[in-house]
Amino acid sequence: MTFSILAHDPETGAIGGAAATGSLCVGGWVLRGHLSAGMSASQGASPSTLWGEEVLAEMRDGKEAAAAVRSVTGADGGKGYRQLAALDLEGRTGAFTGDLNTPEMGSAAFGTGVVSGNMLAGLDVLDGMVQAFEGATGGLDLRLLAALRAAEGAGGDSRGLLSAALLVLHPDHAPLTLRVDHHADDPIGALTDLHARATTGEYAYWAEKVPVKNDRERGLD
Repeated sequence: MTFSILAHDPETGAIGGAAATGSLCVGGWVLRGHLSAGMSASQGASPSTLWGEEVLAEMRDGKEAAAAVRSVTGADGGKGYRQLAALDLEGRTGAFTGDLNTPEMGSAAFGTGVVSGNMLAGLDVLDGMVQAFEGATGGLDLRLLAALRAAEGAGGDSRGLLSAALLVLHPDHAPLTLRVDHHADDPIGALTDLHARATTGEYAYWAEKVPVKNDRERGLD
């Protein structure tokens, strides 16, 4: 039902994720992240938001992403219907795909992240995301958006798309958390437009004044 990408920018310390689906509210269901832990994408036929939170807690406590995924998914009786990907702060990844999800389904790790999907038009959707991300220029946010658009171009969710989301966390910038919860025509296009509005003009100027991890006093002078 969903495709997603999690990625790490080793040069800036930023972590981020993006996702799209043929159902509603993909951002609220799928993406989780924290600069003390990493990123997660919990999806599938019967997704568990608990998995998304629990795998972050495991990584915050020091587990590598793959070990954290094994710990969270191992005891869940409904895991056959679920899918989970995780990215820790060192850029290591882990992923699990339950065999009762709807094909095509799977995950693939790449140099700085991991892609996952289920109910895909084909597994080349995953390859398309990786290639687009690695071939794109600009910040982590722009590369994640490029990956979403490439996934759609490769067939994406076999039902079409209704929602899309982007989450980027950076130690020197305010969180960028953008969601298009329903758009019948082009949710990725709507997300791209929202991103442009949120990263330029008065909104971007205001965001530069709020406290961040590396500068809790920012904006006071």
